[in-house]
Amino acid sequence: MSRTIDRFISTAEIRKRHEILVRAPAELVFGVAENFELQSIPIVRAIFQLRAMLFGARHEPMRKGLVEEMLGIGWGKLAYAPGREVVMGAVTEPWIAEVKFRAIAPTDFADFRSPGLVKIVWTLEAEPLGRALTRFATETRVAPTDETARRKFRAYWRKFGIGAVIIRLLAIPSMKREAERRYKAGAR
Repeated sequence: MSRTIDRFISTAEIRKRHEILVRAPAELVFGVAENFELQSIPIVRAIFQLRAMLFGARHEPMRKGLVEEMLGIGWGKLAYAPGREVVMGAVTEPWIAEVKFRAIAPTDFADFRSPGLVKIVWTLEAEPLGRALTRFATETRVAPTDETARRKFRAYWRKFGIGAVIIRLLAIPSMKREAERRYKAGAR
């Protein structure tokens, strides 16, 4: 895959990448990932509820596919290759109770430096390795805009970063199972 994400954050405070092989065509895998309902996984739903409870915030369960839901809460689509890759991005203060995400135009994202925020990008990537074999990957990068944001983000990540990792470790195999199930059902 191209490293489209590098155009938006090349040097990151946090960089997490997860990959899995899926026995289904890339377009199908990407469609499943793009439209996946994260909170259909009970443990993921519990992680979101726990974060809201610890911060004294409201928890509103997601009811849409992943990309549509993220666009609805303020993320922006930085790059998109249909059936292959999406790069989502936002600036935020994840350490506050009522987190707000703000999209930045793709042309401005890399150079965005307003103080006190972190820039976050994440991807969904489906790389075809054969007619019915795909390398599915997701990568997340975080870059603070200044030292104050870096300090706040590090403290937040020490306490809550494991939740983000657990979500990916649960969601990715679920996406794989769903894509393979759909492919097998259609291949009969």
